[in-house]
Amino acid sequence: MLSNSMNKTKEKIILGLDPGTTVMGYGVILVKGSQITTLQLGVIHLSKYASHELKLTKIFERVTHVIDEFGPDEVALEAPFFGKNVQSMLKLGRAQGVAMAAALTRDIPITEYAPKKVKQSVTGNGNASKEQVAAMLQSILNLKEIPKLLDATDALAVALCHHYQGGKPQASAKSWKAFLSDNPDRLK
Repeated sequence: MLSNSMNKTKEKIILGLDPGTTVMGYGVILVKGSQITTLQLGVIHLSKYASHELKLTKIFERVTHVIDEFGPDEVALEAPFFGKNVQSMLKLGRAQGVAMAAALTRDIPITEYAPKKVKQSVTGNGNASKEQVAAMLQSILNLKEIPKLLDATDALAVALCHHYQGGKPQASAKSWKAFLSDNPDRLK
């Protein structure tokens, strides 16, 4: 990348992650001025690994590999939703934590976004379906085709949301009651 004095258009690479314990999505975008280019999107298949510990190891290794390959300036993650199954929430939280640790070992700033905020940023509708998000991304980023697993487009949407938010995290709720009121889709 050229220095700012030589290149008036600042470049930024953003890695978006959609943490999961079965499939984890990732998407990398390059922002150069008003132009946004998709560098890569894909998924990390984790269901083939028998233990949760091995899945966490693979998440760390693969996220670190993507970080080392693309050198993102910032990482954005989709925050886990709140569900009734505590064990699933704990496993998802661990997956997210390991992905965060991969970025932190490379001194990359991390921002989390609620799923509703991501959908709102990309489609204008916080209740949009995964398919609607993918279709909008196809239009915005000129994707040739939508991947079979929408975890990849979800991750790309997180990166795009982060860009649209100017790299600033969303305001957090003042209490659990306010949080639940603002995020009914995260309560299952």
